[in-house]
Amino acid sequence: MAEKKILRFITLGCSKNLVDSEKMAACFPPSKYKIDFVHHTGFADYLLLNTCGFIQDAKEESVQAILEAVELKKKKKIGNIIVWGCLSQRYMKEMREEIPEVDFWAGTEPFDVIAGYIRRSHFSFNPAGRVLSTPTHYAYLKISEGCNRLCSFCAIPLIRGKYRSFPLHSLVKEARLLAGKGVRELILIAQDLTYYGTDINGKQQLTRLVQQLSAIRGIEWIRLHYLYPQRFPDDLLLEIRDNPKVCKYIDVPVQHISNRILKQMKRGIKTDETYALISRIRKIIPDVTLRTTVMVGFPGETDEEFGELMEMVEKVRFDRLGAFAYSHEDSTHAGMHLKDNVPETVKMKRLHQLMELQREISAEKNEELVGKKLRVLVDGKEGRYYTARPQSDSPEVDNFVLIHANYLSPGEFVDVRITKADAYHVYGKLC
Repeated sequence: MAEKKILRFITLGCSKNLVDSEKMAACFPPSKYKIDFVHHTGFADYLLLNTCGFIQDAKEESVQAILEAVELKKKKKIGNIIVWGCLSQRYMKEMREEIPEVDFWAGTEPFDVIAGYIRRSHFSFNPAGRVLSTPTHYAYLKISEGCNRLCSFCAIPLIRGKYRSFPLHSLVKEARLLAGKGVRELILIAQDLTYYGTDINGKQQLTRLVQQLSAIRGIEWIRLHYLYPQRFPDDLLLEIRDNPKVCKYIDVPVQHISNRILKQMKRGIKTDETYALISRIRKIIPDVTLRTTVMVGFPGETDEEFGELMEMVEKVRFDRLGAFAYSHEDSTHAGMHLKDNVPETVKMKRLHQLMELQREISAEKNEELVGKKLRVLVDGKEGRYYTARPQSDSPEVDNFVLIHANYLSPGEFVDVRITKADAYHVYGKLC
């Protein structure tokens, strides 16, 4: 019997890229190929590097990863290098010339072409196929590709194209297969969840999708990420409130609060509309966990406008918040028409100030949990503690609960009482 070929996957960037890598891995039968998501140090016949091209830091990380792969190939620790994904889609011509050691270049959604290259035969891609790289009790469900929003700072529409909703029936089929693998938490992702279905018949269909997914046996939590704030569907809020399988967790990236900055960003929403949406969400779902993403240092952002952003964060008191500094991106509207005139030192200072404020808010909110009972999903073990999450926390990006116990199984739901809190995690004991 021929020895199995080893395919090593390195995925950079967001969870949407992670799903692409998992779908790519499913193109190779386990009887002939061994999939490595862990990055073992031994020899790999093929290294498949899924790149990110969203902002400058991500692009630099991807280029560095390619160069490191080239060095491994020179040392004969890798047979072939395949580079694909967002950065490759955007800069393939230039990179092919500058890094000739790469054996094969591809863009986004290259499942057939890469599978054909490795398998040396025609291949028919199965969109529902997945090889999970996450723990088997949770998985990401990517419901669309591309984006129709025209945010002036974002290159995703240039890279991924226009919004394309995946058929509802195929998503339900994929989710059933994931449930059959032991997945208990589905995390819905897209560049914009709220737009789902609009490109098909002009109607938002996210609520309908959530309803059908919640009927799948084995799925106990459905979590929603990347809900664009414009035209936010009220029926979805009611579904989150009333459906026990849907986490009372809303991730709505506001990016900024200044009217002028929002207009320059082409976000399609104003200051008062943003505040009204947040108020509506909390009125309909009083116990909601509200997550957001904001940007500092957008071209022309004044001290006063940054002050507006800080005031909004302090006033709203988001449960979870991520932030990043503006990055001038080629071919975007902001990159072509606005001057990147906020110094990097100012951007970093503002970013630090913002995150310090959020750290204080997070610490206060966590302290309020002490003494309370929470139902949590066990993820694994780190050192002396098991790590777990309540509905209020998504894997990788949010807080977690540390539990001291003799034995807990990943994927198990348990009740804990919170005994102590820090800024970004809490401690609990089994009830």
